[in-house]
Amino acid sequence: MDIIDMARASGLTVILDGRIGREQYQSVCGPVSALQRFAESLSQCAKDEREHDSACSRHQGAARLADYSSASGDSRK
Repeated sequence: MDIIDMARASGLTVILDGRIGREQYQSVCGPVSALQRFAESLSQCAKDEREHDSACSRHQGAARLADYSSASGDSRK
């Protein structure tokens, strides 16, 4: 998730204030309605990541169980 791209897509303006070395300093401004869209987008993205992580965890758990069953000679799957 690139938070700067999400801000722009929500209608916020991202301004490069300056660079010091490799560090960038940016400001974000815009109407409250764009801030609301950004907050909703960020919330949805976080929810999607949690659901994806949860689905991956369930899948990995099932794979470990299948590996254990085949290694122990258990024919139930």
